[in-house]
Amino acid sequence: MRALTVSLGSRSYPVLVGRGLLNSPEALAEFLPGRQVLIVTNEVVAPLWLRHVRRSLDGLEVASVVLPDGEETKTLETLADVFDALAEHGFHRDCTVLALGGGVVGDLAGFAAACWHRGVACVQAPTTLLAQVDAAIGGKTAVNVTAGKNLVGAFHQPLCVLADISTLSTLGEREFRAGLGEVIKYGVGLDAGLFEWLEETLPALLERDPATLEETVYWCCALKSRIVVRDERESEGGQRALLNLGHSFAHAIESATGYGGWLHGEAVAAGLVMASRLAVDLGTLDGADAGRIEALIAAAGLPVAPPPVGSGLLREYMHRDKKIIAGRLRLVLPLGIGRSALRDDVPAPLLDACLAAADPR
Repeated sequence: MRALTVSLGSRSYPVLVGRGLLNSPEALAEFLPGRQVLIVTNEVVAPLWLRHVRRSLDGLEVASVVLPDGEETKTLETLADVFDALAEHGFHRDCTVLALGGGVVGDLAGFAAACWHRGVACVQAPTTLLAQVDAAIGGKTAVNVTAGKNLVGAFHQPLCVLADISTLSTLGEREFRAGLGEVIKYGVGLDAGLFEWLEETLPALLERDPATLEETVYWCCALKSRIVVRDERESEGGQRALLNLGHSFAHAIESATGYGGWLHGEAVAAGLVMASRLAVDLGTLDGADAGRIEALIAAAGLPVAPPPVGSGLLREYMHRDKKIIAGRLRLVLPLGIGRSALRDDVPAPLLDACLAAADPR
């Protein structure tokens, strides 16, 4: 097991990366403030891992709620199901909400914990690659609404994050590759060394070699943690915004396809390619670097272009994005492998041309 700390003063918490963590009573019980635990999971993860976590919590007052699977279920209606479970079992202010699943489960469980009794403890136990390297760390929680993705939510830091690499052995191939979209994002935007590591080790990653996976997850967690420590709540112009590289395009893709047509990591992958091409058009990224980015994404089996929804629809959703400040769309664009910057001055005609060029129709 490897550990790092997200140092936020009195609210600091550990991120543990290793194998067998969900079968470790010590790893779980250490971070529970009381005896009541609600496990929030979904219908895919529950048959695989719920019994392991329940066994590790033996002796405590444990209940669970099993939600439907999929991004399309990340709604206020599903959130109400979690509140109903907390109420049904009489859970108090010293309870813990434990998120056992991917990013959708983590968002729903974390948001519920932020709201129940105005804030109770949350533990994140991510079971997907995407959640382990990104979504479970940093305290962002949200649900989707008709107007757009993640527009309703709260910051609520967990008590700990348990990234059990063993869970990745049961992850579907499409979901696993989607997680690589977020992994590649870190390399493109923050760390050239990671990008080069991915170019070299991608075959081992795709084979899910445990040692390679553990190193990759830990590397990404360390990058995410450093950013969160410097800018916990994504202040205007702060470093946390750099984690949104490719995401303005990605969120538009997800919204336009109805939450579920494309997985988040797939949309991020296409968004990275679009952001890279836009940066080349702006003259801030070398074409050779853009080629390396697209080649790595393609080698990972991820899309390099958006679905055929039309550039107009993508533009519409981009301008509903929560990253708009004072009417100006803020985009994170790569400056080179391992470097990125926030831009709010991209000329509208250039963005329109980028969206039109990416339209596969």
